[in-house]
Amino acid sequence: MTSELLTTILQIMESKMERFEERPKIKKKVFNVLVECLQNLYHHIDEDIDDQETDQNELNSLFMIAKTVSTYTITTGNYMKPKDVDSLRNKLDLINGMTKEELKAYYKQVLNEGTMSAKGTAGLGMIDIARKSGKKLNYDFSSINDNLTFFSLSVKIEE
Repeated sequence: MTSELLTTILQIMESKMERFEERPKIKKKVFNVLVECLQNLYHHIDEDIDDQETDQNELNSLFMIAKTVSTYTITTGNYMKPKDVDSLRNKLDLINGMTKEELKAYYKQVLNEGTMSAKGTAGLGMIDIARKSGKKLNYDFSSINDNLTFFSLSVKIEE
């Protein structure tokens, strides 16, 4: 996952939505969620996973976008360390349990605290995705082995 690839994906989606003649409101929602999802992939790919059973070159990430008549679904996935699963699951469950107003307040709280992770992010991405999509975050953790877990996130954006 490179910044050039991210830019290309965004350009392709922008032209596709133009071709579909999407309304500005849905284009903005899809584009904002897409940017956050791709940034999460870019920033949170674990390059230092120590797994003797898997060649590092085989650890790919996943990105899909699907469109029905009234819904876009953005799905991403990447490998992570099993020790990080509980922390992410707790954060996602916390976000999914909040109302629109609570999410807005939580976003401001995290923004004001300004704590940066080791990967250089403040942890606002998932909050922002939930706020902009207006939907619960659908996620899954699949244990591959003792050193590897696959995390997938699916976000629906409706008109």
